Amino acid sequence: MRKVLEWLHRQTGVHVALVTDGAGTVESSTADFPHEVLGPLAPLLVRMSGGQLAAAVTQSGALHVRCEALGPHEPRPVLVVAGPSKPTREAIALISHTGSVLTLLRRAGHSDRIWHDYQHTTRQLRFAVLSALLSGEPLLARRMTTGAVPPLLDADRLRLYLLQCPPADRDRIVRAYQDPSGYHGSGLMVHCPVFKGHLICLFADDGEPGSAGGKLRGHAETLHRLVRENPRYTMGVCGGHPLHSAAEAYSQAAHALATARTAPGRVASYHGRTPLEGVLPRQAAQEWARALLRPLDTAMKTSTDITRLAVTMPRSAVAKLLGLSRNTITAHLKRAEASLGLDLTDIRCRAAVHLALVLNSSSPAPEAGYDQPYSTLDDLLRTERAAAWAAATLRPLQARHRRTLQAWIDANTDAQHAAHALGISRNTIRTHLRTAESVLGLDLLTAGTGIHDIVHALHITNTRAS
Repeated sequence: MRKVLEWLHRQTGVHVALVTDGAGTVESSTADFPHEVLGPLAPLLVRMSGGQLAAAVTQSGALHVRCEALGPHEPRPVLVVAGPSKPTREAIALISHTGSVLTLLRRAGHSDRIWHDYQHTTRQLRFAVLSALLSGEPLLARRMTTGAVPPLLDADRLRLYLLQCPPADRDRIVRAYQDPSGYHGSGLMVHCPVFKGHLICLFADDGEPGSAGGKLRGHAETLHRLVRENPRYTMGVCGGHPLHSAAEAYSQAAHALATARTAPGRVASYHGRTPLEGVLPRQAAQEWARALLRPLDTAMKTSTDITRLAVTMPRSAVAKLLGLSRNTITAHLKRAEASLGLDLTDIRCRAAVHLALVLNSSSPAPEAGYDQPYSTLDDLLRTERAAAWAAATLRPLQARHRRTLQAWIDANTDAQHAAHALGISRNTIRTHLRTAESVLGLDLLTAGTGIHDIVHALHITNTRAS
């Protein structure tokens, strides 16, 4: 804009300003434009900006002033030209030509802003849909998208692909496969708000990839091709899940991604394992869970919801996810800690609370044959089924990696302290943990969603050995 106005000044000798509204707001002007002329012009600028006049000529002191309204829509910007004398016919033609050029420039800039705003809005909407699904609320996702419901929400089941790639590639992939509605056909590609290299992709489940009953197609096939063609890409794939189980689907994909980093094709699918809550005596476990969590019934709901997130991801990640400061997150967790009487900075306390939350969200129906009350978590974990689960969980580990995991948990997941306790370097600790992730198929270092299983498995085996 400024360059165009300066060009007009060099050609005609007049000074020019582009005024964007009746209040005299100057968007751009030549260097020595006499801004004092705009005050007396205010009533005229209001009429021109509102579409009542297209052009006007007036005198402001010793200056001859010419005004032209630009564009078809109100409020119309006004080109104000001031000079010591009436411009020549050729100068007037140049002024009108300049107005046309400025109109095109503004239209192009406006289109670009609309495009960026649209991309930002669709990205926010996709994340809102994902958030509703992760909360187990597919109907809420439909309500938020009334009039433009994603086809994914009409599916019975979904499959989640977690792609790790450079952040710039993530943006390009989302735009390349986005349809005019802002979705991705029958799926959604959503920027992870916490991990900048993660792209969360949800597609309608058409069967197990690679099995006789299912065949990769559409964007799922595209993601596999992208991983094959880009050595820096890795991807974890969950099993099929109902729409209301998207949170479990994400957890499985995160575990699979940890395995994919060392897999030959850098793609890994989650292979189901029995969770700890599935081997505990149901009624007794749920009674323990309700007793542990009962103090949260009187806590602020926001504090309770933040606690649910904070036991499955780092506090900094919770802050990014919710758009809150870390101090605010810490304040809410302090309230929850005071209610529970637990220190949530301790990994063993977090593991216990996480298990209780999982148990409390499952079916409360009592299970026959488990009438004996279990007063503590240790009581629950002394069963033969829990021991078998722990042995199966830890079986893939080499002895040195198991020692590293034990030292890491004893150091409250502080790699430096664990390294000091074992007499090895911090880098060696992280290398052992990455290897453990791969052989266990659990995410330990990114979101850390697999740490709780290791805490409980090691505790069970250590208790039985002592």
